[in-house]
Amino acid sequence: MKLLFFCPRWGCENTSWEDFLTKVKDNGYDGIEYGISNETTSAQLDEVWEKLDKHQLHVIPQHYGTYDADFSKHLNRYSAWLELVKPYPAIKIDSQTGKDFFTFEQNKQLIDVAERHTIDCGINVYHETHRNKSLFAAHITKQYLEKIPSLQITLDVSHWINVAESFLEDQQEALDIAIQRTEHIHARVGYPEGPQVPDPRAPEWEDAVAHHLKIWDKIIKRKTAADPDSIITITSEFGPYPYMVHLPFNQSPITNQWDVNLYMKDLLKERYENNRH
Repeated sequence: MKLLFFCPRWGCENTSWEDFLTKVKDNGYDGIEYGISNETTSAQLDEVWEKLDKHQLHVIPQHYGTYDADFSKHLNRYSAWLELVKPYPAIKIDSQTGKDFFTFEQNKQLIDVAERHTIDCGINVYHETHRNKSLFAAHITKQYLEKIPSLQITLDVSHWINVAESFLEDQQEALDIAIQRTEHIHARVGYPEGPQVPDPRAPEWEDAVAHHLKIWDKIIKRKTAADPDSIITITSEFGPYPYMVHLPFNQSPITNQWDVNLYMKDLLKERYENNRH
């Protein structure tokens, strides 16, 4: 088993690429997860990939910004995003795909477009379990996974916990099939009232962390059993405001996003490389 840990660009957009990638490399990450807007130009991507190559870092492009409520426009913009990133090498693509209010048939069209992209360029697209998107809830995702055998996902279970207002204790079947089809992990810790605990290092959030670890452990165990030489990718994805709330009135974050993500990376690296789970 080979573990690769990724640092999100999200929250560090105001840091220059050179400074950001240097910091990523110095802190032991293997790569970055890079949210690319629909308005990004090829010239901008050329520059980023040149710097990634210089620092010898992997990249997971992330699709997030197709918001059109009109399905035809949405489909065209999603297809255009995939065309934008098509020339650029990547270890995989994370896609926040579709909308929660699109029909199954509409969201499946988007998933089919992503599958054709994979066939064309050989880079797998994994569809993220994210609020407001097609896979916004555990029970809904279960239906997609049952109906689309080729569908594989990025599991960000923090969103499902928030949507269900529970740690999904009563949705084990949905969790089981999701665990079997997960090919990338977003290691953010949520709780029933929100997608991100204030600080996973705080003792009052030990129970929430334990619930997530139990799920991630099963994914690691499954991947390792299926192929001992498999590559497992994890992005520690605690976000900035408004995911990380600010102290009232002074606009100061309650903790340091970079430090929290580094803590999660180191926690999981030690846990899985030393097989302590």
